[in-house]
Amino acid sequence: MNLKKPIDVLIAESAESGEGTLKRTLSSTSLVALGIGAIIGAGLFSLTGIAAADHAGPAVTLSFVLAAVGCAFAGLCYAEFASMIPVAGSAYTYSYATMGEFMAWVIGWDLVLEYALGAATVGVSWSGYFNKLLHEFGVEMPLYLTKSFAEADGGGINLPAVVIVSLLSLMLIRGTKESASLNNILVVVKVAVVILFIALGWKFINPANHTPYIPENTGVKGEFGISGIAAGAALVFFAFIGFDAVSTAAQEAKNPQKGMPIGILGSLVVCTILYVLFAHVMTGLVPFSIFKGDASPAATAFKVTGYSWLQMGLIIAILAGYTSVILVMLMGQSRVFYTMSKDGLLPKFFSSIHSKFRTPFKTNIFFMVFVSIFAGFVPVTDLGHMVSIGTLFAFSLVCIGVMLLRKTDPDRPRPFKTPLVPFVPIMGVVVCVYLMSSLPLEAWIRLAIWMALGIAIYFFYGKGNSVLRNKGKVVQPVDPPKPEL
Repeated sequence: MNLKKPIDVLIAESAESGEGTLKRTLSSTSLVALGIGAIIGAGLFSLTGIAAADHAGPAVTLSFVLAAVGCAFAGLCYAEFASMIPVAGSAYTYSYATMGEFMAWVIGWDLVLEYALGAATVGVSWSGYFNKLLHEFGVEMPLYLTKSFAEADGGGINLPAVVIVSLLSLMLIRGTKESASLNNILVVVKVAVVILFIALGWKFINPANHTPYIPENTGVKGEFGISGIAAGAALVFFAFIGFDAVSTAAQEAKNPQKGMPIGILGSLVVCTILYVLFAHVMTGLVPFSIFKGDASPAATAFKVTGYSWLQMGLIIAILAGYTSVILVMLMGQSRVFYTMSKDGLLPKFFSSIHSKFRTPFKTNIFFMVFVSIFAGFVPVTDLGHMVSIGTLFAFSLVCIGVMLLRKTDPDRPRPFKTPLVPFVPIMGVVVCVYLMSSLPLEAWIRLAIWMALGIAIYFFYGKGNSVLRNKGKVVQPVDPPKPEL
């Protein structure tokens, strides 16, 4: 029997307070910053150039708009659930209420691909830019401390990646409010440099670099033209991954009914505007073909302005961007496992709350080690597609969940309602499935292996220990022996 968790139970859990619960400290502003922190990172500073050079040319701006529309469909569905069910756990929790325990387990296990492996991947990227910064100061770290043995001959461990993951995990143990404050600072730094890039670069735009705005298709699908814009959207879609991490913090929001929709949709709107303006300036500074194979296209483009002093600022902004992404991914992952543990599907270890900081500290420590192993020793570039496919799968299930709940519980109060149901959720599923279909076969094979492992754990442990499943199985107390006279 596939049990569903009653929404009234979920809402009651979200209203709990005290020593064993998460602390409500996040304002709407902090939630928007949390979303921006998760979104702006590698996508803006590297994928923009790749999408322009290989697929869309200057029309990469339209690719961002198309990707944002796809994200908005999923974002509107997330916002309805997050305002209705303000509980930590994100898509896992929503699936439990709409599709039952088994699908909830599947999506919770799937979210490890998005959050934990996502944090590991970004940690390796952070390490690369950190080494660039050290190079600017004339410091060179040895290869065996900057590359894993599986990545390069003479490599050993990617130490900077391990250090940043560990430091941010320890920060999360200290408290959500402190982590949010650090994230707010990092967001201000990277957004300030992005705005500076746009403002200073705008007057150096050469209109010739934007002509034609949509380069003619080469005859190959996805190489420029309209199909190129679509292919570019499939690539830069992953630059928006992370807005859903806001929903994992629902149980720590001061006013989740209001704050969740603002955090999710607000961060999407802000990032879309910044992405489009940034891409417009970048492709206007130099011909888009220059970005072919360039891992740091923003720095390449900005050289023509003569503001060489900002090169260092760009590297710092990228580091700030990556740091906040890792922070939010680690936070999201710990909250998902915390919720699964509270439901009995994972050991109680994962829902242990620190008596002073009121954070799931054991989960933070577990993922500090887990993510550090991937970041330090595994060439996680191979796992990048797993992050994408796991995220798209989660988005699809949330969109389906909104439609199901509108049918099964139409009278439930919804502080925020997804508009144009079922059109919006159906379009969300269509966009996600389309983008999943564009991923290579290897990504699907890895997803299947990961899911098979997760399903085995569910049947061997989770199902038998489910709090909801065992609720009716109350053991009758044994009468104590009567004293002898």
